[in-house]
Amino acid sequence: MDRLARQALLYDFYGELLTEHQRNIYEDVVLNDYSLSEVAQDQGISRQGVHDLVKRSTRILEEYEEKLHLVEKFVAVREKVHEIHGLTQHYEEKNLNQVMSRIETLSHSILEEL
Repeated sequence: MDRLARQALLYDFYGELLTEHQRNIYEDVVLNDYSLSEVAQDQGISRQGVHDLVKRSTRILEEYEEKLHLVEKFVAVREKVHEIHGLTQHYEEKNLNQVMSRIETLSHSILEEL
């Protein structure tokens, strides 16, 4: 997963745990792709202050993920659901039992993740 997608997922899962100020700046820099200078001018702080706050917020989000693993579990479940979808779209009658067995295995695995 690329860095931006990971940061977006971390924010989706744990962003509410940041302060409002951290959320606003993190959203502007990471999600809205504003420059550090633009955000600094808008917030009335230094460019270095914006950089430090984004770095600290990223570290905080990563620490939550290290403890809770919600993004990891979400990605694993999403991959399994995608595989199930693919299996149901492209199965052939002659190996229906094999496809159903794989779907059952994946379904059990998803339930364990939850």
